[in-house]
Amino acid sequence: MNEKESRALVERELSWPNPHLGRRTFLGGAAAAAAAVTTLTSSTADAKDAKDAKSLAAAPPEGFSPFNAPGKVVKVTKAGCLEANKMYPKADDAKEMLTKALTELTGKPDLVSAVKEFVHPDDVIVVKVNGIAQKQFATNKELVIPFVEAMVTAGMKPENITLLEQWHGYFAATRITAQNVPSGVKILTHSNGNATMAERPIPGTGGVKTQFTRYLTEATACINFALVKHHSICGYTGAMKNMTHGCSVNPEAFHAHHASPQIALMYAQDVIKSRVRLNIADAFKTMCEGGPLGKTPQFHKVYESVFASTDPVAIDAIGWEVIEKHRADFKLKPLVDQGQEPYYIKIGQDLGLGIADRARIQLKEFTV
Repeated sequence: MNEKESRALVERELSWPNPHLGRRTFLGGAAAAAAAVTTLTSSTADAKDAKDAKSLAAAPPEGFSPFNAPGKVVKVTKAGCLEANKMYPKADDAKEMLTKALTELTGKPDLVSAVKEFVHPDDVIVVKVNGIAQKQFATNKELVIPFVEAMVTAGMKPENITLLEQWHGYFAATRITAQNVPSGVKILTHSNGNATMAERPIPGTGGVKTQFTRYLTEATACINFALVKHHSICGYTGAMKNMTHGCSVNPEAFHAHHASPQIALMYAQDVIKSRVRLNIADAFKTMCEGGPLGKTPQFHKVYESVFASTDPVAIDAIGWEVIEKHRADFKLKPLVDQGQEPYYIKIGQDLGLGIADRARIQLKEFTV
């Protein structure tokens, strides 16, 4: 399947079944999701699948312990940080916001010191970006490039850093090129392939199998640059889905009953959960309806914010909260009433991937 065919498939999936299925249909999907999690913990077949799967967990370099703060999310906002076109952030402002987010998250005094908390010079690093909605709504180069530059300054080898997306067109939407990243840094796309690991069934999905791209399995660390977006299948797409459906060879196989619990079940795979060290959410704008392709720009909202967290569940829970608030501003139905509650976020907590309970999430907000 090429990029054009893949995008056409996405568009078909978004239009059928009707994304506006309603609460009754969602509840059936939620019940299926809950049943799948129960199955995950009780099924003999799933237990055997999990036992038989060759471990692909990554380990940090010897003596290095990456920073981790479950339940902690930092938000940084700066008014007027977008260019006049309201599409892209100003480069200096984006770097300032990134620096503030990571220094407040880690307690370190500057961006380079903060970056050292997540990656080590002996790491092989993949940076996952997101450009499926094209240039109007992609991970912004103004946010990603300063992080990459800080890694190189901190002693990471450029040849051990890969910037990754699914398809060439998606990556091009980020406006990141070989000319604007440090020399030696690789820019790659996996085209829903380039996998060398053995095919494995994902426990809890009824035996559905997948592979993750070798650009992830050959890395020891991953930095996840996500967006804050509505998704017509799963309700919300942020940190977790950027990894699960953005790094597997057959993402379309994991969309049944609103992709819940599949997103959480896939993220729980050792390939992903052992590698992602940091999640950064590009929230200069939010997409409140018509996601993930962004075909209803009238429901995009300027937000001028950046989030950072080591907890993929917590940052997604906060992102979902933001989308619901912005949907209310547009007089759109809550996702639950629209039949699109991102139930997988709660399941992520059940699987020990992070914290979804809002009362237990520590959101620290700053303005620069």
